[in-house]
Amino acid sequence: MKKWPWFLLSVLVIAADQLSKLLAVKWLLPYHASAVAPFFNFTLAFNTGAAFSFLSGAGNWHTWFFMGFSFVVSLTLFFWIMRLPQKARLQPLALSLILGGAIGNLIDRIHYGYVIDFIDIYYKNYHWPIFNIADSAISIGACLLMVDLLVNREK
Repeated sequence: MKKWPWFLLSVLVIAADQLSKLLAVKWLLPYHASAVAPFFNFTLAFNTGAAFSFLSGAGNWHTWFFMGFSFVVSLTLFFWIMRLPQKARLQPLALSLILGGAIGNLIDRIHYGYVIDFIDIYYKNYHWPIFNIADSAISIGACLLMVDLLVNREK
């Protein structure tokens, strides 16, 4: 199989992520929950930190660090996908999702200096940290990569 379909998937993740963030900024008020279901809100938030707002109050140094880290990871994922065997399926799927998510959040960091989050999942009074489509793609890709590593241990 050719590599371009995997990169097309990454581009689709980036497009869905960026479009959803534009709509969230246009239609939602910052930090105001808009109920969607009994366990799900749209809540616009601006994350200056890493995943789950880690280091969000640490100053400006981490913005540059996360931009650089995201860029290096994205390049690494690109070349990793390029070097995969043609018969591989699950691993390039996982890496393509991670690549699309990493670039989606990198675009936010470059453009705004923070990442736009808006998906708020909760149970009673416990709220999962607010996230976005790029975060979802990264998480799903990481899970698929672990499954691939467990299934294909001998490689």
